[in-house]
Amino acid sequence: MGKADFLSPKAIGNRIKSKGLQKLRWYCQMCQKQCRDENGFKCHCMSESHQRQLLLASEDPNKFMDHFSNEFKNEFLELLRRRFGTKRVHNNIIYNEYISDREHIHMNSTKWETLGEFTKWLGREGFCKVDETPKGWYVQYIDRDPETIRRQEEQARKKKQDLDDEERSAKFIEEQVRRGRGDKEVEETPVFTELKRESEEEKVAFNLGASSSVAGPSKSSSALGASALKAAAASSTKRKDTSTDTRGEKKKKSALEEIMEMEEKKKKKESVRLDYWLQPNIVVKVVTKRLGEKYHKKKAVIMEVRDKYGAVVKMIDSGDKLKLDQNHVETVIPAPGKQVLILNGPHRETEALLEGIDEKNFSATLTLTSGHQKGKTVSVAYEDFSKLA
Repeated sequence: MGKADFLSPKAIGNRIKSKGLQKLRWYCQMCQKQCRDENGFKCHCMSESHQRQLLLASEDPNKFMDHFSNEFKNEFLELLRRRFGTKRVHNNIIYNEYISDREHIHMNSTKWETLGEFTKWLGREGFCKVDETPKGWYVQYIDRDPETIRRQEEQARKKKQDLDDEERSAKFIEEQVRRGRGDKEVEETPVFTELKRESEEEKVAFNLGASSSVAGPSKSSSALGASALKAAAASSTKRKDTSTDTRGEKKKKSALEEIMEMEEKKKKKESVRLDYWLQPNIVVKVVTKRLGEKYHKKKAVIMEVRDKYGAVVKMIDSGDKLKLDQNHVETVIPAPGKQVLILNGPHRETEALLEGIDEKNFSATLTLTSGHQKGKTVSVAYEDFSKLA
């Protein structure tokens, strides 16, 4: 019986079957051959090529099994790290994605018989955090990359520094409030005196002026009343004068207050940090590995910013032009004395001169060379400024 034509239904069906995944028990890892049924697998096991591979494996079976086990473990962990990161996920979900690749290392060629045993081994060896639930085993990748650990330590140190600054400012404000309250209590402490009357015929009269006094005999009460009226009239005229003065001051300060409010609004608007920082004519470094080693860790100049988060860059070495996202590049810190551009914070889009670098606080000292605060020295974090092209 001749072979079926290329476009015949049988040939098309055979090609469709060969593309999909077949049963694991009919796969030979040594020969990397997938058989469709039991008869095909039996014929393959009797073939001369399979017998040669068995002879090679029989010389050192542990070597081949360890090799396949190590490959399976590395590819499984790489998929877990790249696809799910440090999220907690069911082990069967990861395995289903892993075996979707037709050329993957099959589990029947490793030292683990089941996926559950492999999951327990990952937990014992410290590669992942594993826990068993009624729904099955869940795994969580433990990222021990030195770069990730260093980044986490930097973030923790920066967060601690921010908390220390906040605590220091809160203590300072509390101390000022305490001092203000103490001075006020000293100034406003009232002095109480006992009110005594020597005889019952005497009457007590109060002066409505600045201070109160006790009158003597009843004859002088009219004089005291007149003086009280005069004092009240004088105080009312003073109040009128002060009210007119305050109104005049308010009228005078209205324009100034408007300017101050505008400045405060402008400062608040500028102080808000934005989630995009790309600016044209600055030098950046490519950090993504997706473009290959040719561009990884190479410097480029931003030619054009697109949609705030993307940019067209020109490589300094090769002159190639690439379109990259802001997550694929990082800022470049030049040597002291070079011009930089502030990319985020209250002094955004301001040119400055790099004076020095503070490695402990991950920041640099800059002197502004443009804007209304020209000549001012500020401290800016590494990620908030970059070298000018």
